[in-house]
Amino acid sequence: MIRVSQIRLGLGDDISKLQERISSQLRIPLQEVLDVKIYKESIDARKGTIKRVYTADVAFKNEAALLKKHKNLTKSPDLSYRLPKSGVEPLDERPIIVGFGPAGMFAGLILAEAGYKPIILERGEDVDNRTASVDAFWETGKLKPESNVQFGEGGAGTFSDGKLTTRIKDPRCRKVMNELVKAGAPEEILYKNKPHVGTDKLKPTVKNIRKQIITLGGDVRFNTCVHDLIIENGQVVGVRLSENEEIRSNIVIMSVGHSARDTFEMMYRNDVDMQAKPFAVGVRIEHPQEMIDQVQYSSKSRPAGLGAAEYQLTYQTKDGRAVYSFCMCPGGLVVASSSEEGGVVVNGMSEYARDQKNANSALLVSVTPEDFESNHPLAGVEFQRTLEKKAFEVGGGDYSAPVQLVGDFMKGEATVSLNGGAIDPSYRPKPQPSNFEDIFPDFILKAMREGLAGMENRLHGFSRPDAILTAVESRSSSPVRIHRHEEELESTSVKGLYPCGEGAGYAGGIMSSAVDGIKVAEAIILRCGKPTY
Repeated sequence: MIRVSQIRLGLGDDISKLQERISSQLRIPLQEVLDVKIYKESIDARKGTIKRVYTADVAFKNEAALLKKHKNLTKSPDLSYRLPKSGVEPLDERPIIVGFGPAGMFAGLILAEAGYKPIILERGEDVDNRTASVDAFWETGKLKPESNVQFGEGGAGTFSDGKLTTRIKDPRCRKVMNELVKAGAPEEILYKNKPHVGTDKLKPTVKNIRKQIITLGGDVRFNTCVHDLIIENGQVVGVRLSENEEIRSNIVIMSVGHSARDTFEMMYRNDVDMQAKPFAVGVRIEHPQEMIDQVQYSSKSRPAGLGAAEYQLTYQTKDGRAVYSFCMCPGGLVVASSSEEGGVVVNGMSEYARDQKNANSALLVSVTPEDFESNHPLAGVEFQRTLEKKAFEVGGGDYSAPVQLVGDFMKGEATVSLNGGAIDPSYRPKPQPSNFEDIFPDFILKAMREGLAGMENRLHGFSRPDAILTAVESRSSSPVRIHRHEEELESTSVKGLYPCGEGAGYAGGIMSSAVDGIKVAEAIILRCGKPTY
């Protein structure tokens, strides 16, 4: 096939017109355009007219003649994924994967495709039972510490917007996209400029990937928490699930998420090399989605054919601290995301349609190990936990979340009522009008106020007085980095142990976590010979 760029369609044009546009653009008869596969779609709103712009891989009747005639055309690159060649080191037991979020899922899929029959251990529930547990928490405030928005099949990303945008430029991204589509995600994620799956479509997708792993010989065990590592002479030789149950293996992938605090503590006790790392904390901010559409599209209403508008904002305070929006959820909800009793955590979630009335985003302030007042590798965990406990107390002790109007927050005054406001907070179980002075340290409050004022210059209405702030967003990324060798991806302190994904500090989001899972699986395949079990 031949890659063709800058194919432009109007918003109202059907996708079937692509062949006609290609024919016109290359000045060839329509019947010579045999097949079109979209590679990329973007939006061009310049010059006052909104257009969809495509790059496509196209099959033509006479490709050789076309390449000769149009010197700017090239053959489409081969994006097929190929497993690496197996190594020679003996592998007598099946590799163990701890955690079944994006990193563990794709590490498991690659190892299963290569014939290594991994055993995957997930502390939370399968996605169906997990959904029931999460719904019950949102309705009643009864938390399941082992199965919630953070823990369970698919990881924290299952209850999110299912964003697949990433800053990494890795060819493995295509493998991830293809597998998601094969498992039921919308095909458009292969070419959309800002692809997302939505939590409603992501749930059956992760279930289908699990089924594929099992079909290939892997095992996936839910409600199975790893309580300890078994280490002998600096080599991991298995994991301990309980006093009476162990699984032996000299290959263990630790693909736990950013909220697996007890697992971080267990690894620290086992002298696994790690350190505190920078991350960010803050709140969720909610606006009417209609307002975001109007500002971003410079229109009184959302143009037909376009989805709910997004934004991405950054600001640097006068003292050099970063304030930024994160994980923006158009037409979404703010959701209760606690994983520990006695702490309030919030996050954002959207379904595929993105059709709720509010837009929400994290509004985060960067924090560094210098802010933790301790040199302990898990000092960041305690920093997060302190904020979450304060939010729990301020909210009333029943997982109600503290909320504050932006206008009150900017003046340092408590919000006493939300009645009559133009924006209804979407958080469940219940929002509680509060004062963030009782939760955050001064440096975070100061940075958020300065950031809100600065971001108003970028997006008019962002700091409107009736916008809703909900606390506390504390799990944007891992507070820990578990050290590993740069090439082999093996722990620097324990042989056979492979820190992986977002929880280990090597990814941020679904796509980069999945890619890191693939990279770790490849490192194991390159090292270990074909299994004999």
